[in-house]
Amino acid sequence: MKKLILSAAALALSAGMALAASHSTIRMGTEGAYPPYNFINDKGEVDGFERELGDELCKRAKLKCTWVTNEWDSIIPNLVSGNYDTIMAGMSITPERDEVIDFTQAYTQPDPSAYMALSDSVDITGGVIAAQTNTIQAGFVAQSGATLVEFATPEETIAAVRNGEADAVLADKSYLAPIAAEDSSLVLLAKEELIGGGVGMGLRESDGELKAKFNAAIQSMKDDGTLNALIAKWLPDSAPF
Repeated sequence: MKKLILSAAALALSAGMALAASHSTIRMGTEGAYPPYNFINDKGEVDGFERELGDELCKRAKLKCTWVTNEWDSIIPNLVSGNYDTIMAGMSITPERDEVIDFTQAYTQPDPSAYMALSDSVDITGGVIAAQTNTIQAGFVAQSGATLVEFATPEETIAAVRNGEADAVLADKSYLAPIAAEDSSLVLLAKEELIGGGVGMGLRESDGELKAKFNAAIQSMKDDGTLNALIAKWLPDSAPF
């Protein structure tokens, strides 16, 4: 899914890593702004695929967990500096991220990215394409020959299409499809891009014991079919394991 461009500041923070084992409660960090993976519901609580999955993983790992939200741009630096202990935020496992943090095994397969526009006749090869800052989609557009315009939040990328700042937006299809279904003025284009790897849970590199517990929990959910059931519920267009 989304790909963070790692900064020198994030690398510098690695010296200050804190062990999750020092906390009686594991703090689960998420963005809370990328449905259906994660969002804030009407009760003001973290909700979505990753909330339901994370709660079950904590139960299977026999861990007490709590949820916190963090803006996407600083989500890795704040993990490294110890503000929370894991990241569950639709984050693709990439070599760039793996230089700074560690990952569990993937809990989703790679998902297609889709274009959404006001018309299916837009020029996505030479036009203006919106994407969320520091995502795999932004990196793809930057190398594609189209003109990239970046925004801090996924909501702003949609607004850019609606108000004419961009010809189309490129994002995870699972994020765009419900929006297009609810707004007849927006169109999902037929062309899709398969970029990025599967989504996994991010952890500090020093937290090997915590990684092992979550890996075992993820594998148990794969083995008994409950992970595929959650994928079917929240991400019906995604490939199962």
